[in-house]
Amino acid sequence: MRCLAVCHTELIARLLEAVLVPHADVELMVENATLARRVAPLGLPVAIADPQRLDSFVKAGLTPGTVVLIEDNGRKGLRKVLDAVAGAGGTLVYVLGSRPEDVKKAETLRSDFPDVNTLTLAELIGPPLLTEFGRSVTRQKVQQYQHYFRDAARVLILTHNDPDPDALASGLALRSLLRRTRQTAIIGCLQGVTRPENQRMVKLLDLGHEVVTPDQLAAFDKIALVDVQPHYFPGLLPHTDLVIDHHPEQPGYTAVYRDIRPHYGSTSTILTEHLRAVDIDVSERTATAMLYAIKSDTLFFNRQANSADLDAFTYLYPRADATMVRKMEGSEITGERLDYVIKAWQTGRMVEHVFCAFLGEPPREDFVPYVADFYLQLEDVQWTIVSGVVNDTFVVSVRNLGYSRNAGDFVRRWFNDIGSAGGHRTMAKAVVPVEAFQRKFGTYEGSRINQRMLELVLEFLHEVKQAAR
Repeated sequence: MRCLAVCHTELIARLLEAVLVPHADVELMVENATLARRVAPLGLPVAIADPQRLDSFVKAGLTPGTVVLIEDNGRKGLRKVLDAVAGAGGTLVYVLGSRPEDVKKAETLRSDFPDVNTLTLAELIGPPLLTEFGRSVTRQKVQQYQHYFRDAARVLILTHNDPDPDALASGLALRSLLRRTRQTAIIGCLQGVTRPENQRMVKLLDLGHEVVTPDQLAAFDKIALVDVQPHYFPGLLPHTDLVIDHHPEQPGYTAVYRDIRPHYGSTSTILTEHLRAVDIDVSERTATAMLYAIKSDTLFFNRQANSADLDAFTYLYPRADATMVRKMEGSEITGERLDYVIKAWQTGRMVEHVFCAFLGEPPREDFVPYVADFYLQLEDVQWTIVSGVVNDTFVVSVRNLGYSRNAGDFVRRWFNDIGSAGGHRTMAKAVVPVEAFQRKFGTYEGSRINQRMLELVLEFLHEVKQAAR
């Protein structure tokens, strides 16, 4: 986040440096060289310019996404400064008043400058300011894509194949943000829901997702992706208008709008912030879906979660149906899954806190990550690598406790050149054609595949220990 601060005093410049850095890229604009010399030790970029001139902000590279903070020192000229900011395209504008009367004066200008917000000196000191700035940036982003989608006759909100709770809930939330119905915005996927708990979620919440074919994609005026990025659909998408995702950002595609935050535990957390930024009332159904999604994707805050996920959960909890969440959670353990948990225990191996198992050919892909999650709970297990072959595709799920190397780096290291591979520090996945796996690693069956996977992860982990010596 970039913040351009118009400062008249050294005190405000120092306060901004203390509060906003390193959370934002702060630049200062001052009127004279004397003040510029005083604030130079802060190490922030400083421009000497007249804030009442439009070209001062043009030269500063002001964009609609730049947060502009204007110190009101009580002198005349605030209106001219606001005129100059508006003329240069500024839309995220805050006036900082040191006295209550300064704030009241600034608020009287809001009829002429609707983008102006006011802050007191007390509000400047502390985390609420960062929260407010972040919400303003998000609000602008949401309003932009809302306007962009407004005239589209048919909208597709596309998820990854076999969508999980986070993808389904994110699709529901985005449809609310776009103010669309099931008829005008389809929540779609190329392959339908197969996991029992996700099917139960769809049924209990009546989510109404649809399976679409690649041939149907061109019929939609606008396409938005949630919980996935375009590289997942190589060569299939005619265009991409919006991407909202919490997975690591992938190169090689263009989108009109995107909001990708890999440090978030779920895409539903991002969408919760979008809903709050534009003050949309969240229905009980949507809140229930998103609450369950955040719990599911973060294993109830046991992996890849941060304060934003906790804040979203706190916001959604009183708006959701907790009984419904418990009903959806109750379907996760099935006899079929237990069969593969037992098989993994019988055929798997544990070496150096790494549990590795090959499941053979399970009927569905979800058995692989389920078993990987299950065995990470065992005492002394720090990494789980579980693999299987589903429909002539080799699937591997990796989980860890986050103490050492990055799980996403592991799958990208060995599988990115022959298939799809990626993930976070604590969880990752690779999907490659069986033939490609065999060409690279040799033709193995059963225990030999498991042995090869164990060798790969141990080699990966030992590299760190050797580098540390």
